[in-house]
Amino acid sequence: MDFEQADALNQAIRLLSLRHRARAAALLAPLGLHPGQEALLLELARTGPMIQAQLSEALGCEPPSVTLMTRKLEAGGHIRRTPAPSDKRASIVELTDSGKALAEQVKQLWCALAEETVEGLPAETVAELPGILNTLTGNVDTRRPATPAALARSSAVRSPSKAS
Repeated sequence: MDFEQADALNQAIRLLSLRHRARAAALLAPLGLHPGQEALLLELARTGPMIQAQLSEALGCEPPSVTLMTRKLEAGGHIRRTPAPSDKRASIVELTDSGKALAEQVKQLWCALAEETVEGLPAETVAELPGILNTLTGNVDTRRPATPAALARSSAVRSPSKAS
């Protein structure tokens, strides 16, 4: 891939990420939520109660971020944390009735945001997008081990050939 193509691709991904997050923030604000909190609510609505460490893993967030989000959502009455019976240091996080109602509002908002985001795209493309985006996410996941091919590319970039 040449630089112009790489730059166009990276810029498009960067702008989509920034604008999607800003649009989500604008839509979440009237519900009293900040970006990231909706993902936590939706994960609990999808899976039911879970230990905070599992929630962190499911969301792909660092534990301190999840702790902050759970504190704020607990203060708002949307979730409750209780000690895990098997490990008193761990907390089980679950939605309250208020949190369940809020999660339903977030689901509606999420549908509207998705429709807005893919407006004008053919249905076939929209159907393929989650798979494509998940592949892209996996490709840049910093938690995955480096592959031999990635290490070779990285090495080639750091020590370019001296051939003229």
